This record gives sequence, structure tokens and C-alpha cells, in this order.
Amino acid sequence: MAETLRPNVAQFIKGPLQHYINGQWRPSKDGAVDDVIDPSTGKPICKVAMGGADEIDAAVAAAHGAFHSWASKTPNERSVMLHRLADSLEKHAADLAQLESMDVGKAIVNSEGFDIPFGVEGTRYFADLAVRALYDIPLGIKNIEARVHRVPYGVCGFVFPWNFPYDLLIWGVMPALAAGNTVVVKPSEVTPLTTLYVCKLASEVGIPPGVINVVVGTGAKAGSPLTAHPLVKRMSFTGSPGVGRIIGEVCGKNLKPCKLELGGKGAAVIFDDVDVNATAEKLAAAITLNTGQVCCTATRWIIHEKIYDDLVSKTREKLKAIRVGPALDRNTQMGPLVSRVQLERVTHYIENGTKQGATLLLEPQTLKVTGHEGGFYVTPSLLAGQSDNICCREEIFGPTAYVLKFKDEESAVKEVNSLSYGLANSVWSSDLKRAHRVAERMVAGNSWINANNVFAYGLPYGGVNLSGMGGGVNSPETFNDYLRSQTIARPL
Repeated sequence: MAETLRPNVAQFIKGPLQHYINGQWRPSKDGAVDDVIDPSTGKPICKVAMGGADEIDAAVAAAHGAFHSWASKTPNERSVMLHRLADSLEKHAADLAQLESMDVGKAIVNSEGFDIPFGVEGTRYFADLAVRALYDIPLGIKNIEARVHRVPYGVCGFVFPWNFPYDLLIWGVMPALAAGNTVVVKPSEVTPLTTLYVCKLASEVGIPPGVINVVVGTGAKAGSPLTAHPLVKRMSFTGSPGVGRIIGEVCGKNLKPCKLELGGKGAAVIFDDVDVNATAEKLAAAITLNTGQVCCTATRWIIHEKIYDDLVSKTREKLKAIRVGPALDRNTQMGPLVSRVQLERVTHYIENGTKQGATLLLEPQTLKVTGHEGGFYVTPSLLAGQSDNICCREEIFGPTAYVLKFKDEESAVKEVNSLSYGLANSVWSSDLKRAHRVAERMVAGNSWINANNVFAYGLPYGGVNLSGMGGGVNSPETFNDYLRSQTIARPL
């Protein structure tokens, strides 16, 4: 049974949502709006203003104007304000969870159990880092009094995707703010609701005007002018490698530091000494989390030939038992895909994969859910075949995995490293010495042992190769990304 909208949520989505610029809600200069679609029904949730270069200019100008005052506050003063924001996020956690689930299509139990509380924790984590950080580091240089002084960059620009809009906002923006920068955010126009709600809460707790600014719009009309804006001193983009290349090129031409968190095609190497039933449970959970719309999850399963049939069989049964349904239904384990475009993308990939010779071990079904017939529902799927298949080599971003066999450790590692991605892989074995050895040899920013999607504050996370560059998230390295070093020296 889907729950009714909370009063704050119902009130928030009543009128056309607007951009948040310099502490005020503003419509687009040309009056442009678009629908925000509920993936569970295929129907509009509300309308949102759609901005472009004019709104980006206004937002960047506001952030630039607010920078000196915000950067001049002591780290403790900024920390206090961010803790107040975290308290408000926690107070409104149920509202945020409902908005996130409505907007993305993710099961409400997941939004409540992970996304929203993890974002609250992240806000507090970076607020505390601001107080503990070293902003002056003495240098032992002969006959010179010297130090490295660390200061914020200025206006930082962010372009976020639609799969984890709330947590990605927190992971990117909070360290930048804690370090003393001001920000301009372009969320995905597909899922802007929680980003705009966070702006509402930031205003209510007294975050000064201009410190946080949000412009909703397409990548072409809003993301491009933000990336190229001369007053933006640092850029961060989360999304596809293709768009990441474009943003990296623009930033390179303008000699602007750029952080890229891109896609992946994660591998899980499963040895024959695992608990097959427990491993099947975890693998099934990995590809159904957020309906498979997770860049770091395991979508290539490289299974030892001795347990291949048993593991595939057990995983198929667990995937077939997954309850697919509307996001706000508390019995739902996996919600719909985020949009019709994404549903067509997943379907198209699987069709092409089978045309190239892949075998469907578990065939996907598009569903018509009673009362939600327009939703973008699809059941989990498994494919098997040769490793040159498109479904094995490219990121699909849906609840599907591609299954391969291996005989020995060397061939498994070679298969893992055969792609140009490098975000996250996992190795599964009761032999921890072997597990650590294989984890070290897999080329990626993250190697997990007997688990998938391992996130904790203080645990660095980032990618290499096609999966990104420039720091990571969730750790002191993230905070340090938003401080530039300045050498100060006096000859003695």
C-alpha cells in the first residue's frame, strides 16, 4: 500500500518550483518550465523552472558576491551553520525520503534506511572536518621561515546526475562549503526535488544568501555555461564518461581544476570456497539496489567454474522473488527505473546483447502495476555469453548482470582488467590472503572483499581511467580537494 504524501511534501510540490539564487526563489527569465515525472506512475509530480545562461550568470554572480564573507568566517563558525543544517535535514528526514523516492523511483525503505540518514551523517562529518583541518603547515627549510597556507578556491560548480540526487549533493557540496567555498549546483532536471528542498532548509537555518545556489536545466543550456563560466574556479561533474570528457576538455582549456566521478562496469570475482547461498543473496541485492542504477555496483559476475551452475541457479531464484512495485509502497523491494528513456535504454541493451549471442538466464519483463500502469517497471535479468558482448563491456544502468566462468586466478584478474573502466570491483573468497592479493591486482579506485557498495565516511572512494579523476568522495581527501595550497616564505 502506497503511503499518502506528507503535508510538507504536498505543500512543497504545489506550485512551479523555481531556481534558488542568492537566497531567493526565482523563475526563469524566459518563463520556461517542464514537468517532473513520477517514475512509479509516468505522470507529472509538479512543474519546475528550466534555466539557462541567464540564470547561471545570476547564480555565479551571487556565489561570487557571497564568497568573501563566507570564506572569512572561522572554520568553527561554518561548522556550526552546517551542523544546524544537518539537524534540519534529520528533522525533515521523512519529507526528504518521500521526495527522493517519488522523484527517482527508489523504494521508500531504501531512501529512509540509507540515502537520507547517510546524507545527514555526511553533513556532520564534513562540518567536523572543517574544525579539525590544518590550514597552515610549517615547512622546515634552511634559513627560511616557510609554511603552506590552505585557502578555498572561490565559486565551485557542480553538475549532478539523477540516480542519487540527495547523497551526491551532500557528498559534493558539503565539503566545498565546509572548506569556505560558495557553490552553484545544476542538478539533473529529471530529479531536482530533494536538491531544492535542501535549499529551503538551508535558508530556514540561516545559511547566508549566495552561499548555495541551484539552477535547474539541461546539460546543454545550464550545465555548459556553468562549466565555462570564468568566475567558477573549480568544477565537479558526476555522470557518464562521454560527458565527463567534454567537461574535462572545457576545464582544461580554461586551466580550471576539475573533478570527474564517472561510470563503471564493476566485476565480482567469486571463488569456489564461498558460501554460495549467502553470496547469491548479496549479488542479487547489489543489482537490484536503486533498480541497478548504481555506477559502482557489480554487473559482471566472474564465477569459478566449480560453483557456476549452483550460484547462478540460487541467484536466479532470489532475483525472481524480488518484489517490484511503486516507490512509496512499503512492500516494494525494487522500484521502477527513473524514466521511460532509461527503460528503453535497458531494453535496447538486452536486445542487442542477445542479438550478439548472449543467452538470457533470467529474462526481463516489463510490468504493468495495478494503479500505476504508466510506471517504468522492469524485472531483474541475467545474461551469459562471450566477454566481447556489448552487455558485458558497456554500462547498462539497470537491474541486470552478465555472467562469465573462470578456471584460475590469473584468468579472472585478466578478465576484470580487460575493460577501460576503473571504479569498483569485488572479490569473494573465504581465503583472505588470496582475496587481498586479487583485490590489489584489480585496476580500480575501489576493491571490496566479500561485499559490494561499501561506503563509510573516512573511506576514500574514487575512480581511475574511464571512471574518473580528481580525488573522490566521503573522506578527508574530498575536503582537501576544495582547498588550494599557497606557499608563504620569509628569508631569515
